[in-house]
Amino acid sequence: MAKKPLPKKVRKPAAAPVKLSKPARKSPAALEGELKRLDREILTLVNKRAGTTTAWIQGQPDLKRAMFAPLADDALFATLQASNRGPLPASAIRGIFRQILSAARLQVKTVRVAYLGPAYSYTHIAAIERFGESADLVPVTTIAAVFEEVNRGQADYGIVPIENSTDGRIVDTLDMFTRLPLRICGEVQIAIHHNLLARSPRSEVTEIYSKPQALSQCREWLSKNMPQARLLEVTSTSTAAQLARDKPGAAAVASMRAAVEYDLNVVAESIQDNKNNVTRFAIIGDDETKPTGKDRTALLLQIPHKPGALADALSSFKRNKINLTWIESFPLRGPESGYLFFLDFEGHSHDPRIKRTLSDIERLAVRMEVLGSYPRSEPLS
Repeated sequence: MAKKPLPKKVRKPAAAPVKLSKPARKSPAALEGELKRLDREILTLVNKRAGTTTAWIQGQPDLKRAMFAPLADDALFATLQASNRGPLPASAIRGIFRQILSAARLQVKTVRVAYLGPAYSYTHIAAIERFGESADLVPVTTIAAVFEEVNRGQADYGIVPIENSTDGRIVDTLDMFTRLPLRICGEVQIAIHHNLLARSPRSEVTEIYSKPQALSQCREWLSKNMPQARLLEVTSTSTAAQLARDKPGAAAVASMRAAVEYDLNVVAESIQDNKNNVTRFAIIGDDETKPTGKDRTALLLQIPHKPGALADALSSFKRNKINLTWIESFPLRGPESGYLFFLDFEGHSHDPRIKRTLSDIERLAVRMEVLGSYPRSEPLS
């Protein structure tokens, strides 16, 4: 039986392209009117947000905890970042809401924060990130002075560098924890982007100023790209920026914010040798924070100066499956032999596993002080 021929496919005629009409461009006068309307709406909403925040704080049973709420702040910023569709970047949105929160808290109480100055140093930037510019941010000249301001009750909180991913421990900070009974109640991690700032052209720079840690973190870049310039240490990146502003042929290694504040040109950006350079700052005070599920605990420890003592103390971390994230040692002062150890590990001192670990270590210790449990933070650019 002969097969029937398959029917030929009928090709449909191509649809005529649809012409989309361009949206009508608004006139400058219409845009100006829209901007004025938006300004009124934003002003109303910003003030409503601030007023509601103030009312919420005043209604809390623990006013101090409501005033210093790093976990709640970070949760808000994360939600905003996830919801943000631009064109403003996440850092700009964070800055706007940080200022709203800071100004709302100011209506309840002025929060005084001592920080390692001067203004526009990286510690100042960290203080702004956590407390906002409406807080009373007070620069002092040394890390010891920050601790003393908080210990005497002259400041509610202090903020000091504690660790850098390139240079490691900040000795002065750890030393002060052995001297004064203060605790760590929070942290801020800042991605450190060093820049070469000057008013002179790069070819005319003969001196480069910065604090020792900043120069160390850029040493390879400076050696390769600025071999003609002398490296000179000063007390801070802000002091370096002032010198670069006032002295012909001088440059500074400092932040972008310092470039703006001291009216300097950015000769070269991000000159740090480690592109993932992060400094961790400790917020010090007398607060005891509640567990969040994402915490870090700091410990000061002295154990007998004999073989195996440290291994015995650390074995409890393994038994209880605690992630030890940092350990530093310092010789004891005076004639006594031995060392003080600073430890950081994941978890809160109220967690059952951490309680067991601390109990085990305390039985072996000559001296043990929990320096604080606090929420971990993510690095901020």
